[in-house]
Amino acid sequence: MDRQLISTLAHADHPVAAPLTDESVRRLLDHAIRRGDERLLDLGCGGGAWLVRALAAHPRVTAEGVDVSAPALARAEAAATGVRDRLVLHRRDATEYTSTDPFDVVLSVGASHVFGGLLPTLRAVGEHLAPGGHLLVGDGFWERPPSPDAVEMLGELEDLPTTVDRVTGDGWTPVYGHISTREELDDYEWSWTGSLASWALDHPDDPDSTQALAAASTHREEWLRAYRHAFGFVTLVLRRV
Repeated sequence: MDRQLISTLAHADHPVAAPLTDESVRRLLDHAIRRGDERLLDLGCGGGAWLVRALAAHPRVTAEGVDVSAPALARAEAAATGVRDRLVLHRRDATEYTSTDPFDVVLSVGASHVFGGLLPTLRAVGEHLAPGGHLLVGDGFWERPPSPDAVEMLGELEDLPTTVDRVTGDGWTPVYGHISTREELDDYEWSWTGSLASWALDHPDDPDSTQALAAASTHREEWLRAYRHAFGFVTLVLRRV
């Protein structure tokens, strides 16, 4: 089963595609959008939830979203009713996107794997940022020492102080941040596995149904047994030093 389709189905009930409530997303966007007429770029926009929310709340903002997934971009198109004239979507690898003009706000939340880690993400997406602009980035960290299985699944993350130290050491200053709560983390994971499993149960005759149900089960087991009590997620609003 195509990984992009799995992701699209799994995020049907949690379109933000990160462990954040709608209110957390609103606060983070409000700290990044200061004038109300900014140009926004989301690298790895998925279903466009961040951009659609920003455009709906700020009628003079314009935005572009970049993602490699056709199903995710189709979802973004459908979600953008009423703001579609201010949103441009690009189907391409986020690492290959280029633009002639910089953006006032650049977002990349939960997409560091695309760029090869947190610091490569900061450097890659920072190239698109206008002077004085805001970068909004979200990534995982270890809340407590992880098991070897958790490291194998999620990679070589750091604890939160070290994560923030790496960001500041790379020339960025946090001007706001949000650490996802246990409720946000659990809601995201239950939504991910539940949405995928529900689709499989609702479509028993679909050739992808069995694989979708297996993917939901595997992910749920990994989350509950390997990393639920060790993994955290932080989203930062940054400016250059």
